[in-house]
Amino acid sequence: MPSCRVAAPKAVLVWQFDNPARVVSQDFSREKRLLTPRHFKAVFDSPTGKVPGKNLLLLARNNDLDHPRLGLVIGKKSVKLSVERNRLKRLMRESFRLHQDSLVGWDIVIVARKGLGDVENPELIQHFGKLWKRLARTAPAVPAGKTETVRVDSPDA
Repeated sequence: MPSCRVAAPKAVLVWQFDNPARVVSQDFSREKRLLTPRHFKAVFDSPTGKVPGKNLLLLARNNDLDHPRLGLVIGKKSVKLSVERNRLKRLMRESFRLHQDSLVGWDIVIVARKGLGDVENPELIQHFGKLWKRLARTAPAVPAGKTETVRVDSPDA
């Protein structure tokens, strides 16, 4: 009996947005990173948000931008092996990339502590999901130059 191969179409991802003007692209381009020592120092010197987690600390500061920025501090002293440091960085960047729509307006620095390299990937992913939600609850105010006008149509007005 001859075999027949059926080519199935690739899955198509459809996005539905409530507010298309508020959509943040989910890339991790250069503009979404803290790149200079001055950027890191600003967050360390005056954080407006602190979220302690298991074996790490998340520091955040308002950035008056329409996108969040991320910086990572993972030293040899806290995570010995470079393989583990790189794994942690990949997981942190990916988690940030997927949650950045709820983190608009923050400069965020993640400081790793001893023992973080021993945590397994699924547990880390879940932990970061919780940390992002906790930080998003303390979201910065809308910048003064970027006020939004909300129109409410009601019979009482």
